[in-house]
Amino acid sequence: MGKPMPAVFFGHGNPMNALLDNAYTRGWAAIGKEIPGPGAVLSISAHWYIPGTSVTSMPVPRTIHDFGGFPPELYQVRYPAPGDPALADRVRDLLGPMPVILDRNWGLDHGTWTVLRHAFPHADIPVVQLSIDQRMPLAGHLEIGRKLAPLRDEGVLIVGSGNITHNLRHAMASYQRGESSTPDWATRFDADVARSAEMHETDLLVRAVESGDGRMAHPTHDHYLPLLYVAGASGVGDPVRFPITGFDLSSLSMRAIVFG
Repeated sequence: MGKPMPAVFFGHGNPMNALLDNAYTRGWAAIGKEIPGPGAVLSISAHWYIPGTSVTSMPVPRTIHDFGGFPPELYQVRYPAPGDPALADRVRDLLGPMPVILDRNWGLDHGTWTVLRHAFPHADIPVVQLSIDQRMPLAGHLEIGRKLAPLRDEGVLIVGSGNITHNLRHAMASYQRGESSTPDWATRFDADVARSAEMHETDLLVRAVESGDGRMAHPTHDHYLPLLYVAGASGVGDPVRFPITGFDLSSLSMRAIVFG
């Protein structure tokens, strides 16, 4: 048996990163080049946050432009990666007996394609998305990640896409005021999460958003939860590294974490 695929968390940030050449997008490209030929990608994006668990199961997933107010050229971007209905079936089997809907309507939202467009620009690797059940307790998302871990031995790259800090109201207000300094709560929370991830302290990762800094960093949990899937899919023997760090819009952590 070969070396398992890594599991990767990306801080995806602004949808415009799909078109930009900056430190974050160059970092995503470097991560893609370092990963030896995944057979498929299973993506858990902050932007498919629904009441229930679904997995995309179509041969050709559409590119979803799930945002507003951006330049026209962003809406013209397509990421024409194939789907993988067989992988969707495998995900459903691994998560059983929990009910999982095989979805043929969703596609790839910007949490997935803005990152993959840089990591795997040829769009020739099959991509499947798994939804985040907004009704599930925090620990439940970690447990799903653990159930998905066997996919790493099957050549599947498990990707979580969100942000370790994501208080969008604060970020946009800072941008409008021209402020660029990162607030202490964001710095502390980002560092605490990184430390817990590096030590594989998954219980601390689950509880982190319930702290004072965590509540400030995440008024809602959608952008944090993809990390729990990736951490759950990792093992205590996995090396952990942080190829991308830094903050955008003052308080938006762009940290990437590679397990394995």
